[in-house]
Amino acid sequence: MAATTVDAVVVGGGPAGLSAAGWLGRYRRSVLIVDSEEYRNAAVDLAHGYLGCDPTPPSELRQRGAEEVLRYPTVTLEYGRVEAVAGTTGRFEVSLGGGRVVTAKRLVLATGVRDRLPELDGFFEHYGADVFHCASCDGYEAKGRDVVVLGWGGHVAGFALGLLTWAKSITVVTDGHGFEAAADERRRLVDHGVQVIEDGAVGLVGRRRHLEGVRLAGGTTIACDLAFFSIGHEPNHGLAAALGADLTDEGCVAADRDGVTSVPGLFAAGDLTPGVQLIANAVAKGASAGIACAQSLVD
Repeated sequence: MAATTVDAVVVGGGPAGLSAAGWLGRYRRSVLIVDSEEYRNAAVDLAHGYLGCDPTPPSELRQRGAEEVLRYPTVTLEYGRVEAVAGTTGRFEVSLGGGRVVTAKRLVLATGVRDRLPELDGFFEHYGADVFHCASCDGYEAKGRDVVVLGWGGHVAGFALGLLTWAKSITVVTDGHGFEAAADERRRLVDHGVQVIEDGAVGLVGRRRHLEGVRLAGGTTIACDLAFFSIGHEPNHGLAAALGADLTDEGCVAADRDGVTSVPGLFAAGDLTPGVQLIANAVAKGASAGIACAQSLVD
């Protein structure tokens, strides 16, 4: 059972939260990590681009990270959800399951984002193996291959064109929605040989790691080796909003380079904050927030 009063509670046990907690531990601060075990990349086979660990299963990275952080005697880890937060700097009240409340002098939020997922037969069989949401993370694996992009928002044209850095061909499938790209973006797609199909996507063909195509509502199948989707995501900012933290237009928690938010004593890190969403960035943001949090506790 963790202590009921700590220097800091870190909400989130992903790369950002573990990184923040590790640095707080190095500053000899008492820390409770609360990990809901809801990870954005839980279905991903391999994480890429993290120096010294490329590639590595995300679950292995988390396990190794937790083991390293828990070597600091002032750091504890508890699995569960934070149901509510209240209070102010010096005395944040963090409500956990079973009516338990932990009081913390500081609070670090690393609660990440939730991706909007396509509704396709077979989606979860392929997600994380040959269907991805991040072009930067997994675009290299598309080199020389045929790719379908699922999405319809105005940003999808740029997303698809970016994948041409690696892919042999790109086909955009809007899942029955009207394509929202501007006229000049549509022309760029045509110029680069990218076809846009405004038909519903109903299923994925093939088995995991051996995707064969995307089946359309009209009955045809678009052959492909990989698929990417870009429908949208929502930052998990509920706890920050409850404390009155400023949010960006995209719903991220506004924070400076040290993770300092508009609420005194509240820090934020990882995908919850604006910027490039990569494990390497999350670890870096967590480190900055953890150090800033620890230094803010110095009298």
